[in-house]
Amino acid sequence: MTDVLSDLLRAVRFRGAIFYYTEGIAPWVAETPAAAAIAPAILPGSEHMIPFHGLVKGSCWVALAGGESVRMSEGDLILFPQGDAHVMSSAPGLRDPDADASSFYAERPPQLPHAVQLGDHASAGAPRVTIACGYLGLDARPFNPLLQALPRVLHVPGRDLGDGAWITTFLGVVVDESRRRRPGGEAVLERMSEMLFVEVLRRHVDALAPEQTGWLAGLRDPSVGKVLALLHGHPARSWTLATLSRAAGLSRSSLHERFVQLLGQPPMQYLTRWRMQLASARLRDTDAKHLHIANAVGYDSEAAFSRAFKREVGVSPAAWRRGARSSG
Repeated sequence: MTDVLSDLLRAVRFRGAIFYYTEGIAPWVAETPAAAAIAPAILPGSEHMIPFHGLVKGSCWVALAGGESVRMSEGDLILFPQGDAHVMSSAPGLRDPDADASSFYAERPPQLPHAVQLGDHASAGAPRVTIACGYLGLDARPFNPLLQALPRVLHVPGRDLGDGAWITTFLGVVVDESRRRRPGGEAVLERMSEMLFVEVLRRHVDALAPEQTGWLAGLRDPSVGKVLALLHGHPARSWTLATLSRAAGLSRSSLHERFVQLLGQPPMQYLTRWRMQLASARLRDTDAKHLHIANAVGYDSEAAFSRAFKREVGVSPAAWRRGARSSG
């Protein structure tokens, strides 16, 4: 069966980056603007960016900008899948009145990650923290069901990771690579941050309540998960609701209802949108003719493909290709 999560992450150009690590001495506060405001500086070409932070040493507080603070302990991870502005601080409720996005556009050091110091480092005896901070980039358009299924905040307590978990080791590696500056360090950390995100997603899926809905809940469902694997594994096949229901071992009405319940759309609509995501990537990344792309995603004619693409995406394939390449 197709690994649907891996398939989706490939299709939406998922990639990671480690930008900096922070050493803070209380009192300190750091604000991160909304991801849309800083993505061009950190991950150019990514339509959406997910900030994440791992607490290497000490404890701190974190909150959505203007929201309630949550305490983080050593070894904890926190992600902001919707790219919300957020605040990290030595005490709850602190804000930085001078925070803006300009610092993220400053000239980069020769090698990432670099260290950021907060607070008065001449202060003796004040509580200290070390935080590894990174970002994950991916496409949001035309169809990324994963983003719709993720909460605004994903907090993974270090105590839930278990002793010797590689994620905990990863946090220390960020700091070590920043200090030692070994060749290939950036590439190592990029790949490790991608692995970290997948591991967090796995744990999130395992912890979903039985009544939870969304794309990740659909992956876990035996019938819907099997159909998703078929659609992702063979998107160009001439699927019908009847053939999919037989594969899932359900009646057509039952499969339709289960899909709508979990994913908010029927299976054939999901297939159309997934085909448009695959087609949009080919339009952006290749010079293939529209007919060849149409055939690759399950359409017999360029006209039928163009109609479906414009209906789902809002623009013609030619207009999408021009816009994607100019913005890229």
